[in-house]
Formats: sequence, C-alpha cells, structure tokens
Amino acid sequence: MPTTRPVHEPPAPPARRALRIAALVAAPLAAVTLAWWLTRGPQEPADTAAAGHDHSAMAAPTGDAGPVMLSADQARRIGVTFAVVTAGVLPHDIRTVGRVVPDETRLHIMSSRVDGWAERLHADFTGQVVRAGAPLLELYSPAVVRAQEELLLARRLATDLSAGDARALAEAESLVESARRRLLWWEVPAEEIARLERGGEVHRTITLRVPVSGVVLDKQVIAGQRVMAGEPLYRIADLSTVWIEGDVYEQDLRALAVGQAAEAEFDAFPGERWTGRIAYVQPTLAEETRTVRVRVTLANPGLRLKPGMFATLRLTGAGRAATLSVPRSAVLATGERSIVFVRLEDGSLAPREVQTGFRTSDRIEVLRGLSVGDTVVASATFLVDAESNLSTALGGMGDMPGMEITVPPAAVPPKSPAPRTPPDHDHEES
Repeated sequence: MPTTRPVHEPPAPPARRALRIAALVAAPLAAVTLAWWLTRGPQEPADTAAAGHDHSAMAAPTGDAGPVMLSADQARRIGVTFAVVTAGVLPHDIRTVGRVVPDETRLHIMSSRVDGWAERLHADFTGQVVRAGAPLLELYSPAVVRAQEELLLARRLATDLSAGDARALAEAESLVESARRRLLWWEVPAEEIARLERGGEVHRTITLRVPVSGVVLDKQVIAGQRVMAGEPLYRIADLSTVWIEGDVYEQDLRALAVGQAAEAEFDAFPGERWTGRIAYVQPTLAEETRTVRVRVTLANPGLRLKPGMFATLRLTGAGRAATLSVPRSAVLATGERSIVFVRLEDGSLAPREVQTGFRTSDRIEVLRGLSVGDTVVASATFLVDAESNLSTALGGMGDMPGMEITVPPAAVPPKSPAPRTPPDHDHEES
C-alpha cells in the first residue's frame, strides 16, 4: 500500500504568535478583574483609619483650605494685591430705601360737628392748595338755623327784661350765652355770631373754613351730599415739612440716634442731596424682616417733594475709635463664615476666619481674627481661595490607596523565538 506522509502547516510568523499568547493570557485576567470589581464591598471606615489615609481633603471647604505659596510673578498675573490691617475711626455708613410721607403733626382731618347738607364747595378737587382761614364749604344745617333763632329770641328777651327784675334778667342773659356757646361748639365763627346778633338776620348756611394751610390730599364730599356729624370730609396736609420713612436692619441699630444727620437723594432730582435729621426710631422690631422703622424729617421748600416718592437714605453715624478694618474686597463670605488670607513670614498666604461688623462703601470692620499690622490679600481673594482648595484636595488625593504615582518598569525587548526544528521526515507513519 502506498505510504502517506502527514501534511504540516507552515510555521506562523512570530508577531501573530505573540498576539495569540497575549489574548489567551488577557482573557482570564480580565474576567478575574471584572469579578473582583463587581463583588467587592464598600471599604469600612475602620480600615481607612487603620491605613492612616484622610479622604476629607478631596473636597476641603474654604474653612479647611491650606496655605498657598505664590511667587511674585504668579501673584501679579492673577491680580493679587495686599493691604495692611489698620485701626482708626470707621464711620458707620448705612444706606436704605425710604418713602416720602406727610408729616403727621401737620396733617388735619376736616369734618362737620353737626348734621347737614353740603350746599357749595370752595375746595372742590384733590390736590388744591388752600390757606388757613379760607372758606372750605357752605353747610346747611337745620340745627344751626334753630340755634340762631334761639340766640335772637334770647337776646330780645334779655332786652325786654333789662328794666325789670334782676333775677329774670340774669336768666335771660344765661339763655343768650348758652345759645352763643352752642354755635361756637358747632364751629360757627365768632365773627358770624356777632354779625347775627347785630343784624338780627338768621343765615341759612354756615361756612366751614380751612384750619391749616396746606394741600388737599383727600376729598370725601361733593355738592349736595348729606353730611353726618364727625364724617371725614377733607384731609389736608402742610407739606412744607415731610417725613422719609425707611427700614434699617437690627445689626445697624447701635449706629443710630435721634437727632443724627441724614442725607436723601431722589430719582426726580439727580445730583441733588437733601439734608435732614433722624426724628424717630421705632421702639419695636418687625419680626418678619428683622428691621426697625426710622423716620427722617426734611424741609420741603416749594413743595418739590411729593408724598409717595422713593428716596435713597444715607445715615452716617460717628464710629468708634481704634476700630480694626480691611478693604471690603479682602473678605470672602461663604455664608457660614468670613475668610481672609493673611501673608505669613515665609510669604505663604494662609486662610483665617474673622468676625466682621459694620461696612462702609470701601471698608469693613473686623471684630475678631486679625491684629493691627497684619497683611491680607486685598484683591483676587476668590482666586487665592480656589488655589488653596485645589492644593488641599490634590494633597489629600495623593495619600489615597491606588493614587500613588509609580514609575513603570523599563520595557525589556522580547527575546527572539528559538528556531523551530523541522520535523524529522525520516520517520514515516504507516
């Protein structure tokens, strides 16, 4: 029988053989790694503590940030400037929004003291300027008409009894005085009563006159209307002096006092400042807003200020001596604390928590945390804080397991595969 020889494939190239070996090794390794990742449990805090690692530095808040070292060139590039903590008199500058209201001490409500009907209005529209003593309205009142008739009757009786009994004359004069007094109490002017007694003629209406000079702010009567005693008819205000009322936060109360100077600015008069004084500080606090109402009195020549106008109030109180202060831009408020960065002797910038007080337009009072002569970052404080937090976070990550930086071993060139021995063709299989 013919003898057949086995057919041998040509040997694979070395590169392809290396890829096959790597695939065979990598597949089990990947499976083991995936199984370990899916089945591993959360790391216990005790293990972390035992390992001596601190993970809190990964998200260190501003208060836990560490010092920052910046070169002069780095500080100049990000705009860092410095300021020295000083002590001196820091004026308490308080700004708030106020509203113009009438001076209540110069406000008058006009009403009738007797029932009747409005026959004629002399002040017939809201906003009319009126003068003290000018006629306001004509009022017809049956009660006033009867009182005039009683006065004339009592006078005639007194005249008839003037030559008679003294006791009867005294009683007649008492009736005259009583009728005259009743008219005065109903606000009938004394001049009209005297004219009534001289002329002996009853007037159908009486004239109500303006009690004070001012402006009619409100009118609640029209011609022909029935008027009840005590019913408000006009509200008249003397606006030569007005009030400005504003709300001040409770932390600013220690800088306020009655009689203290104040300035006001109005959008209607740009560039003008009006000077007044604090006339009143409300003794109670509004619990909803934590504010106190403050009242400033202003002169109003020409009646330029109108009730209802808004004003910007500036209240400046005398500051205390030896008050520590820094620029406002030096303080970084995080909501729960206030931070400044202090330059240490080695040139590093260390965060420090401070307690702040009053603020002016450019400076802020420091109650605790700094000393006179300390040097603080005055600008770009936010950038320095970000650098501080970043440095602290990176420092904490370097201590975490698996975050160590290692140098990979040098690559060793693979050995050349040994030459394959060709099969021995001298042995044949049958």
